[in-house]
Amino acid sequence: MLHPNYYVELEKYNRIVNMPNRKADIYNGIFDRYVNPVLTRRHIPLTWKYDLNIETNPFFMERLGVNAVMNSGAIELNGKFYLVARIEGADRKSFFGVAESDTGIDGFKFLDYPILLDDTCPEETNVYDMRLTKHEDGYIYGVFCSESKDRSVNDLSAAVAAAGIVRTKDLKSWERLDNLKTLRSPQQRNVVLHPEFVKGKYAFYTRPMDDFIDTGSGGGIGFGLCDDIEHAVIDEEIITSKRKYHTITEAKNGSGATPIKTDRGWIHIAHGVRNTAAGLRYVIYAFATDLSDPSKVIAEPGGLMIAPYGRERVGDVSNVVFTNGAIARENGDVFIYYASSDTRVHVATTTIEKLKDYVFNTPEDRLRSVECVAQRCELIRGNLEILKKETEQK
Repeated sequence: MLHPNYYVELEKYNRIVNMPNRKADIYNGIFDRYVNPVLTRRHIPLTWKYDLNIETNPFFMERLGVNAVMNSGAIELNGKFYLVARIEGADRKSFFGVAESDTGIDGFKFLDYPILLDDTCPEETNVYDMRLTKHEDGYIYGVFCSESKDRSVNDLSAAVAAAGIVRTKDLKSWERLDNLKTLRSPQQRNVVLHPEFVKGKYAFYTRPMDDFIDTGSGGGIGFGLCDDIEHAVIDEEIITSKRKYHTITEAKNGSGATPIKTDRGWIHIAHGVRNTAAGLRYVIYAFATDLSDPSKVIAEPGGLMIAPYGRERVGDVSNVVFTNGAIARENGDVFIYYASSDTRVHVATTTIEKLKDYVFNTPEDRLRSVECVAQRCELIRGNLEILKKETEQK
């Protein structure tokens, strides 16, 4: 016998996971937003939160609550869309759950169990933000943040970040490998594995850090090579997309989704951070690197691509959008999965052709107000001439 409230909550759950999604009435020509998030705390199965035994849970209380679902790695496998989401329990511990959808924009349902990682790091307290890469070696790799207590200082909020690595072929059985070691950077976050070998080696996009929160001397998104993925060690990091003063990457930046290969270059979808009076503001931007040398930036449109909008601006950590997953399909469609305010997951859809147009034809940031206004005046002048000719022709 099940508690009567089980059926009440099950009806709510089914209504949420089966709710159709539709494009929002917001236009910029680059991507389409959608009205509903694709994953929220309400998508968590009841069996993950409640003890269904009426004898041990007579009031049908949540025993293991969930606070938020965010920052999802993404991959297409056997024609279905999969998100490996960061799920934050009511106890503040994060873990990973795999959600599956036929459409990529709605109908996401979690598999029966979350991912139970091999307990190979006894000092590890928390894990989150997994990036998924289909590598040419035949494995699907997940690279995530492995967080431990910083015991070198007497501060309960002090932590150490490292890049954990797992691999799988079916998203069900996961093999834990050694954490990535970077010899010149004390800490790492936002690490992404490149999908192809570079010079016969595994290639990683890194974020060199001196401290758990601050990038310190880390100048931007790094790039490094290693010989052995099972015991990955990088001895040198080259900075690719650099942090710049008074831009969206002033405070820090980091890789997001696995780069997308196009005929013009690798397109990267990353996050940039600046500081404000209200705290850190995270946005999403894009850039491209060379096909033969993925460490070399060849195009970087000015400004942000995705910023928090409307209800997305409010949540556990407000005024934030963050991505660590995108799916580029063989037909040219692209699904960008991003979290808003550390609370929920959304999708934005576009195409390879649109992304190429955006990345390679959008002007760069000229870095000074006077030059940025001149740049905008050039655009306006050309547009007014076009409108004048159009009027004369009529």
